Amino acid sequence: MTLRAPRTVATLAALAALGLTACGSDAEEPAGSDGTDGTTEDAAASAPAEGDGTVTLYSGRNEDLVQPVLDAFTDETGIEVEVRYADTAAMAAQILEEGDNSPAEAFLAQDAGALGAVAKEGRLLELPQETLDLVPETYRSQDGDWVGLTGRARVLVYNKDAVAEDELPSSVQELTEDEWAGRVGIAPTNASFQSFVTAMRVQEGDDTARQWLTDMAANDPQVREKNGIIVADVDSGAIDTGLVNHYYLYELAEEQGVPAEELSAALHFFPDGDTGALVNISGIGLVDEQPDGEAQALVDYLLSEAGQTYFVENTHEYPMVEGVEPDASLPPLDSLDVPDIDLNDLDDLQTTIEMISEAGLL
Repeated sequence: MTLRAPRTVATLAALAALGLTACGSDAEEPAGSDGTDGTTEDAAASAPAEGDGTVTLYSGRNEDLVQPVLDAFTDETGIEVEVRYADTAAMAAQILEEGDNSPAEAFLAQDAGALGAVAKEGRLLELPQETLDLVPETYRSQDGDWVGLTGRARVLVYNKDAVAEDELPSSVQELTEDEWAGRVGIAPTNASFQSFVTAMRVQEGDDTARQWLTDMAANDPQVREKNGIIVADVDSGAIDTGLVNHYYLYELAEEQGVPAEELSAALHFFPDGDTGALVNISGIGLVDEQPDGEAQALVDYLLSEAGQTYFVENTHEYPMVEGVEPDASLPPLDSLDVPDIDLNDLDDLQTTIEMISEAGLL
């Protein structure tokens, strides 16, 4: 069952984009401690003996992307998922606004920063250790109150006819130079962009991040609402480049019915641990005290082989669980030269949104 976000949520989302809320907005470990062999199939959910047969999920991920896997969970367990969809900022703000009266039992977020912001306010429960152990430490909360479901790499998408490979920048910092004026697409209201800026603050300091935003704003950026729009515009030649998550290229290829390599757009992975190569997660946490085990069953299903395979095959993100192979067209996750950033440190989204707004990008 799908519940549309109420007007209050839409208002909170608009406020979040302007930096007036507490939250921001828009991819190997040991066996479990339950005596299983540690395979993802052991984590598959089953309906608990008690419960009302429903889970209320606040989802900051797009309905088209996640509803099919939620339907599969219901088919597998008989547990209905009542979903409220809005962007990640709206859902995080809604949970905090509702406080102890929130009907949310689980929060599915587009990035680690939003999960961390909600967790910082004490609204997420500690997950069972056997659930946490399914995911590498890099991609889960150090306090155990959220866990990554998928990995998504930040990249520069570029038009192969407009930008030669030897012209590609080695750092996201270069995009503020005159050479790139009017040529770079960005989505400032998107959670992934905001987490990337937060990562820059963590890696290089607030002064550097603030200057980068100011310089980008002065360099005639091509502002779009969503990553997917940026990729489509790059592929069509309307924009030369754009800062996005990797998987949007594969979504566009599917829409056009062609292999990704036949698109005019291609992906550039920034080298040398540049902030532009951040690997973030989409993830999930349980909200407040749980009346039953049904929300935990949803988490377990999304981390099962079936759930992880769905994301690999349908969203082209990196799986988080050992034994599930990523899309063969992607570079291996461990081959990416990612920045040395703890995703747990991306929880100060309010300051980031204020910076983006002050730079004139919101």
